[in-house]
Amino acid sequence: MSIRIFITGGTFDKEYDEISGKLFFKDTHISEMLKLGRSQLPVDVRTLMMIDSLEMTDEDRALILKSCQTTKESCIVITHGTDTMEQTARVLGEAKIAKTIVLTGAMIPYAFGSSDGLFNLGSALAFSQSLPHGVYVAMNGRYFNWENVTKDKSSGKFREKTT
Repeated sequence: MSIRIFITGGTFDKEYDEISGKLFFKDTHISEMLKLGRSQLPVDVRTLMMIDSLEMTDEDRALILKSCQTTKESCIVITHGTDTMEQTARVLGEAKIAKTIVLTGAMIPYAFGSSDGLFNLGSALAFSQSLPHGVYVAMNGRYFNWENVTKDKSSGKFREKTT
């Protein structure tokens, strides 16, 4: 069975406009990344939205949840902006879906050439095949359970929550 990849946007897929100096969305880079990584996995990619996660609404998260619930695949990777990844992971985790769902993203856009996105995507694909059912965040070679992850904004790294 294939792995479902849901695209939601985030830094992963941002481009740089040299005229305005702003980041924007055009198309997802996932197919290019899978090709560059020489992936042999059967995947089914679907773009749900292309937005910055800071602009993500409850309705957007409801669409992600419904998409995870209704897809036939039991292994799901979601590309997502890192700023609100833990909120989306919480929505999915609290729904107790009997599938393995891994959210991942990038701190630097793939288009910049020095992105962590390719590594994070590869890790997320591997984790989606090897972890038990549940919701996880995969960043920088590590995975975190949905209820025990936070983005440390001072370091730009994901870590376990401290109690």
